[in-house]
Amino acid sequence: MVTVERVQTGLRIERNTLKVLKALAEYLDMPLGELVEGVVLHAFEGKAPFSPETLRKIEQLTSVYGLTLTAADAHRLEEK
Repeated sequence: MVTVERVQTGLRIERNTLKVLKALAEYLDMPLGELVEGVVLHAFEGKAPFSPETLRKIEQLTSVYGLTLTAADAHRLEEK
């Protein structure tokens, strides 16, 4: 086990992306912050953060919550 110090932060994120992340965290039975932390740590090492089963669940959740954004959109988003 690795001991860490976590801090509270404000984070702005697209509405449907947040809905999918919250639902996925619930599905995986983990806090949202730990899910985001895990995704980021995997990304930092160039590793895929999700199993094929979890990717299937994410696909379902994106459909349920109307998330149409993709990685290609990541650096082209503009706020209303």
